[in-house]
Amino acid sequence: MKYDCLIIDDEKLLADSTAEYFNLFGVNTAVVYSAGECLSFFQENTAALLLLDINLGDGSGFALCKELRKTTEIPILFISARSSDDDKIIALNIGGDDYIQKPCSLGVLLAKVKVVLKRYGKKETAFYSDGWLEIDFEAKQVTVNQQIIKLTALEFRLLSCLVENKGKVVSKQELFEKVWQDKFTGDGTLNVHIRKLRTLIEKNPERPVYITTIWGDGYRFQGGAE
Repeated sequence: MKYDCLIIDDEKLLADSTAEYFNLFGVNTAVVYSAGECLSFFQENTAALLLLDINLGDGSGFALCKELRKTTEIPILFISARSSDDDKIIALNIGGDDYIQKPCSLGVLLAKVKVVLKRYGKKETAFYSDGWLEIDFEAKQVTVNQQIIKLTALEFRLLSCLVENKGKVVSKQELFEKVWQDKFTGDGTLNVHIRKLRTLIEKNPERPVYITTIWGDGYRFQGGAE
C-alpha cells in the first residue's frame, strides 16, 4: 500500500495521535514503533516521506537512516527532544531533510510535512523508455536491454537528474548541489560515478551515447541508444 507519510517513533501514544491528526487533514499516514518494524513495513508498502525519531527502543534513528539510504532516497524529517548541534549536523550529513525539535505543535509539524511532500512530489517525467533503457522514477527501477540493473541510491539520483534535464547541459556544480547536496564535492568523485553509470547503461561505455561530456561545462543526457 502507498502512504504519504510513515511515522517511526517508539512513543506510541504520540505517534498514534500524530498519525490520526495527519490523516484527518488529508496526509495518508502509517505508523511503526521501531527500526525493525520500519524495515518490515517497506517489504509490502511504500511511503513518500518518513518522520523519524532519533531515539528508538531498538536503535537510533541515525542508524536506521543509514540503512535506508542504501536503497532509497525517501525524504526524511528527523524529530528529537534533544537540541544538540551535533545531532543536527549528523542528520543533514546522512540525508535528513530537516531536524525538528520536540515539543512541536501538530499544526507546525503538519505544515512541514506538506511542504516536503510538495517539494518531492511526483516528477513530470514518471517513466523513461527508448527500447534499450527504461527508468521507472516512482519505483526507482532501471532496466537495460530488458534486464533490471542495481544502482545505489546516489547513482539513481545522478541518473535521474541527467534524464530530467534531457538535452540540456547540467553543470558539475549543479550536480554537486542537487545530487550530493554538497557544493564542495570534487570532480574526481563525479567522474567515477559517471563512468560507473556508463558501464551500466551504455552499449559501448567507451563511446557513450546517453551521457555525453561537454568539456568545460558538465554532462548532457542525449537519450536514445544507437
